[in-house]
Amino acid sequence: MIHVIDYGRGNLFSIGQALRHLGVPFKLTSDAGQIRESSRLLLPGVGAFGDAMAGLTERGLADAVRDAAHRDIPLLGICVGAQMLLSRSEEFGLHKGLDLINGTVRRLPEPYDGATGQTRIPNVGWRAIESKQDDPVLGTVPANSMAYFVHSLAPMADDQNHIVATITINGEKIPAAIRKGNILGYQFHPEKSGPTGLDLLQRFVEMKV
Repeated sequence: MIHVIDYGRGNLFSIGQALRHLGVPFKLTSDAGQIRESSRLLLPGVGAFGDAMAGLTERGLADAVRDAAHRDIPLLGICVGAQMLLSRSEEFGLHKGLDLINGTVRRLPEPYDGATGQTRIPNVGWRAIESKQDDPVLGTVPANSMAYFVHSLAPMADDQNHIVATITINGEKIPAAIRKGNILGYQFHPEKSGPTGLDLLQRFVEMKV
């Protein structure tokens, strides 16, 4: 059973609709015990990093998520949920994350003055993702697959091996997906990314433990 973590900040309806479309059984939970004993966890997120972490911590769920991840229970973070997997964020000051993947959430690079074809920040819309071909989860995603993004920051993992897919923003490669073992994060919204997004949700469901 997949548990979708309800901490008052995630887009639970859209995630639920996507999982139902895939025929995947799931349950919403804000119970720390269920999180620790789940078979798989999904951590959605919208809004600001600090507020999202506060919602998780105030409900006593942050430690439960860490415990589950340290026991190799597969964990997928989406959008701000992916950012929360990192050590810290620089959004509106410095905020601590779950620290499951070393790194810092930083603002996207701004457009160059006078340059054409630049991306306005926040980055909103469909972007082609480039996946690492040797990654067991993202590696077989077809070239130039499109995913839907809404963000001004991205999870900048310290170890490049933990960055498994990127997009190009204003001349720089930006993490679009991160993974460390059974801990996976999609900066894009798979539930809004059409067949590619549904396929990537399915990959998490089928990811070998």
